[in-house]
Amino acid sequence: MTDTLQIAARLLPWYDRQRRDLPWRSPPGHYADPYRVWLSEIMLQQTTVPAAAPYFRAFTERWPTVEDLASASLDEVLVAWAGLGYYARARNLYKCAQAVAERHGGRFPDTEERLLELPGVGAYTAAAIAAIAFGRPATVVDGNVERVVARLFAVEEPLPGVKPKLRTLAATLTPRQRAGDYAQAMMDLGATVCTPRKPKCMLCPVAESCAARAAGIQEELPRKSAKADKPTRRGTAYWLLNPEGAVLLRRRAEEGLLGGMAEVPSIGWEPGGVPPLDVAWRALPGMVRHTFSHFHLELQVLAGRAGADWTKAAGIWVPVDRLGDQALPSVMRKVVRHALAHV
Repeated sequence: MTDTLQIAARLLPWYDRQRRDLPWRSPPGHYADPYRVWLSEIMLQQTTVPAAAPYFRAFTERWPTVEDLASASLDEVLVAWAGLGYYARARNLYKCAQAVAERHGGRFPDTEERLLELPGVGAYTAAAIAAIAFGRPATVVDGNVERVVARLFAVEEPLPGVKPKLRTLAATLTPRQRAGDYAQAMMDLGATVCTPRKPKCMLCPVAESCAARAAGIQEELPRKSAKADKPTRRGTAYWLLNPEGAVLLRRRAEEGLLGGMAEVPSIGWEPGGVPPLDVAWRALPGMVRHTFSHFHLELQVLAGRAGADWTKAAGIWVPVDRLGDQALPSVMRKVVRHALAHV
């Protein structure tokens, strides 16, 4: 049986020695800046630490406080976010920064309940800010923590249906003291020791309390329900140059997939239209492939040059050497690279 009283007592000294050095962290025993905790947690949703770290550094150098971020434009934030994916996060990030600046005088609320009132802040992020920035005994449960808890208690029901049970069990382990350090310790344990494959049980500070290890099933947990195969969507992207050598881009609708981002005009996979110009299109060799969370995408790229009516095209014309200044999502950066390699 899992010894819940010993988990935090063993885990916190291990964290003091083995904690990961991450750019958003404060030393053990110190409360972190809530702005940095919030920003890092939003970035880390659906993103790995190595991918998020350079974006975090760039954001905090450019916008050191939440009020600085709130004073930026949405376009500036989207351009800075480009490449990190899941762009609804960037739009909510901006809305949340404005809410904190305008409604709370630039200070984040210090309870889970009030944090949940902010745009884009869900249960996990609210708990993380409350625990790490304010020392509240909040239960922080991400994918790493779910794995640790599933193994500690030998929970064999599969994800995602078992998530509420894992959260309830995790709450039984949360200490009232050093809750923020404990939350980060659980994350670190899952990321570095209690890994999805080949967990390093010999190095685990709570191995003696692990029911899955005692039963010899630690590598089998957590179980997961079978995922449905992702469908494949197909479409066409139009790489159009004007007589001055600039590329036509347009902005996607604010709501929906890649909302508010710039794109090379495309059709077939999402609502859209072909640039209404008389252009002789030619197909470029190969295909642009990209995978979203719920489908695969294959794009054929057609290239053409606009004639005298190029000013009638809906969108903006961007010089090729200035494309890096645009809020282009990863899939459209692939289209740009593909076009430049074959035009």
